[in-house]
Amino acid sequence: MYTKDYPAKELTDSVPLEMTYSVAVEDTIDLFVNRIHMAAILATPEMLKELAFGYLICEGVVKNKDEIRDFMMEGKKIYIEIETTGDFELWRELRSSGCVGVRWDETEAISVRSDTVFSREAIKRSIGSLESEIYRKTHGTHAACLVDTEGECVIKAVDVGRHNAFDKVVGKACLEGMDLGRHFLFSTGRQSAGMVLKAARAGVPLVATKTAPLNTGIEAAQRTGICLLGFVSRDRISVFTHPERLS
Repeated sequence: MYTKDYPAKELTDSVPLEMTYSVAVEDTIDLFVNRIHMAAILATPEMLKELAFGYLICEGVVKNKDEIRDFMMEGKKIYIEIETTGDFELWRELRSSGCVGVRWDETEAISVRSDTVFSREAIKRSIGSLESEIYRKTHGTHAACLVDTEGECVIKAVDVGRHNAFDKVVGKACLEGMDLGRHFLFSTGRQSAGMVLKAARAGVPLVATKTAPLNTGIEAAQRTGICLLGFVSRDRISVFTHPERLS
């Protein structure tokens, strides 16, 4: 159940009204990696396996699903086994210091090497794919879509968190063996460094949003080779970095 109804009193200039609102549900999903509690993720309780796989890939803990040895879920607890590496230990250290979603040090070389080029028509054709019934009911969720070169949405995820929606899309794509370098990510959320770096670690060459990028997102996109598009609508596209990825 991803929405829950709550009563509210609507205050107007005339008579107060008794209303009922559908509100988006969030749950705490506890992620354990090699039996260590690594994260408590506030998320919409669906596509949880995809969320976990995408989270580990987008945060740079693993490169792909083949590095995940085992997966088990008990209620809202997810247990994953991976091969322990120096990168994993560094990730743990930074995560414990509060650097959530923005891990990027000078030793981590991230560069998207896809040669895929996208058309403006494909970008505009995909705008409607971000719409969702849960958003229309609650106005409290984000959406992310993985879109191909023709502008067709091949994977879609909705979540209370923009980061989670990204992770779910990437996780599902990796579980299905899709080539992320041949697609772009379209999001309803602001694009910070944390968001852009998730896409870069997954090998996505272009990120688009209907809203604004942040300065950190633009700088991260420039350094990693991602084409970052903002304020995307049917009559406007703002290209902030790497325009050569657009035909």
